[in-house]
Amino acid sequence: MRDEQELFEHFHIVVDKGQSPLRIDRFLTSKLEATSRNRIQLAAESEYILVNGSPVKSNYKVKPLDDVRIMLPFEKREFRLVAQEIPLDIVYQDQDILVVNKPAGLTVHPGHGNYTGTLLNGLAWYFGERGTVHTDDSRMGVLVHRIDKDTSGLLVVARSEVAQFRLAKQFFDHTAERLYIALVWGDMENEQGTVTGDIARHPSDRLRFRVCPRGVNGKHAVTHYRVLERFGYVTLVECRLETGRTHQIRVHMEHIGHPLFGDIRYGGDRIRKGTLYSKYKQFIDNCFDILPRQALHAKTLGFIHPSTGEKIFFEAPLPDDMSEVLKKWRRFAISAQSSVDS
Repeated sequence: MRDEQELFEHFHIVVDKGQSPLRIDRFLTSKLEATSRNRIQLAAESEYILVNGSPVKSNYKVKPLDDVRIMLPFEKREFRLVAQEIPLDIVYQDQDILVVNKPAGLTVHPGHGNYTGTLLNGLAWYFGERGTVHTDDSRMGVLVHRIDKDTSGLLVVARSEVAQFRLAKQFFDHTAERLYIALVWGDMENEQGTVTGDIARHPSDRLRFRVCPRGVNGKHAVTHYRVLERFGYVTLVECRLETGRTHQIRVHMEHIGHPLFGDIRYGGDRIRKGTLYSKYKQFIDNCFDILPRQALHAKTLGFIHPSTGEKIFFEAPLPDDMSEVLKKWRRFAISAQSSVDS
């Protein structure tokens, strides 16, 4: 079943009373000057063209007073930005896709009042654009999913219209595979588990999300986790997303009492577990200095290639900041165990 909350309206028209029967791909091509017929057909193939609320194929013939909408799983981009030379760690690229390993601190997509210094600015430059670029330009590449500014790891960019629609559908249908590595506060009770909880914006803080009761306008969200390593006061876990909501892992881990280490938005930027000794506080402060962000990394990304139909996987090693903090926790855990044994 489609989750209508994930779709964004890109075009809406009510067919004129005097309209004669006409294939919808031809009808929409005549109404959207900057959009190719091929793009319209790809949208229909992915069930993103709705007539009177139901998806239709390209050969559907419009009738007078039909309510026609194009609903896509990514927001309409109508602003301009400046191409900027920003270093990018390109993991893979071909004529259809580009996979990038994003560093922590780099915003993926421009937001309100923030149109410079983002991954999209860097991609525009990388694809050969210079100066001001309109973001609906197909040469820009399309980000079919996102990760938070302070999360590191893998993103795929669609470089063709076919790739854009076929990749977007995989993420929309939750068939793309994504594994994250996270360091969370506390000693996880179980070796593995699943967190299921609808996610919605926090009622008193628009920058946060929360798990809410069903029926409170939340989006269904499922996160599977598995313990990789235990350090006593913190645990290293692998998280697999079944759905892909904003802040999903951060919200779900906080919901079960294990906020991400260093996560300022969800309470992980202070001591949640441990001793009262000043030496321990200094140790935690040193960790926060090394890793001044949430300890979350998008390690693995897998999907069906939009042109070849092959299943492909990519993996990005842990960044230096997370690796260094894990080394410190390993030494701390060994030292703590030695003290107990002695």
